Amino acid sequence: MPRLPRISGQEAIRTLERMGFIQVRQTGSHVVLKRQTEDGEIVCVVPLRRELKVGTLSGVLKQAQVTPEEFINNL
Repeated sequence: MPRLPRISGQEAIRTLERMGFIQVRQTGSHVVLKRQTEDGEIVCVVPLRRELKVGTLSGVLKQAQVTPEEFINNL
């Protein structure tokens, strides 16, 4: 598994949008993204921080059902 980069919440949102997610709403400093699949809907929440911790980014990717390799390739 490759090392996850230190990126901001905004960069993570842009990358997930490139992967087909759509920004649905924002509550305070958290942005909710959704993507439709044949199995249903995938929802993930990204906090807007200057720098996301590696564990936080890992949790976002698990919610989004995206592998770290896919994410890094779309950065």
